[in-house]
Amino acid sequence: MPNTPPATRPMIPTPASGHAVGVSNDEFRAAMSRLAAGVVLVTAFEAPLDAEGPGGEDVGMTATAFMSVSLDPPLVLVSLRTGSRMDDLLDEQPLWGVSVLSESQRHIAGRFAMKGRISDRLLFEDIPYVRGAATGAVLVGGALATLECRTEQRVAAGDHVLVIGRVLTADVPSADGGPLAYFRGRYRQLS
Repeated sequence: MPNTPPATRPMIPTPASGHAVGVSNDEFRAAMSRLAAGVVLVTAFEAPLDAEGPGGEDVGMTATAFMSVSLDPPLVLVSLRTGSRMDDLLDEQPLWGVSVLSESQRHIAGRFAMKGRISDRLLFEDIPYVRGAATGAVLVGGALATLECRTEQRVAAGDHVLVIGRVLTADVPSADGGPLAYFRGRYRQLS
């Protein structure tokens, strides 16, 4: 057999919108919805603007774009929509928490994923939690695992920011139940 070079792929032009020709937002979303993801609640404490005014506020956000990055040092990554409240908060202060939600905590995931939602203070009102010793962030009771993190790096990526955090504490408070998963636009159970 003669030695022939491998076929080269044609370059696909990318218009100003950032999408390859022929890839729409809907097509991209449909393809990515086939990737099952775990569901976490990312939390942080927003300090008061005025030391003499009312106290600060806990802030929470449901995320499915969360992953382990490195074992040594222990690093994780969460993807935040640029300009979201959590993005703005973690740009100002580096400490945050993550609660890996169980299949019985679907209501928590849905509550913190709502658009145009009420204040975060009310969203946390009836959820059992502890405050992380290293970060002061809310860590949800009954979560499969909890992590406290300090931002190490922020990377702009399209309309999102990838926040890489060093894990300061890791705990497995509950071994009961399976993980909450997100697949094809809905929360799911593995069992």
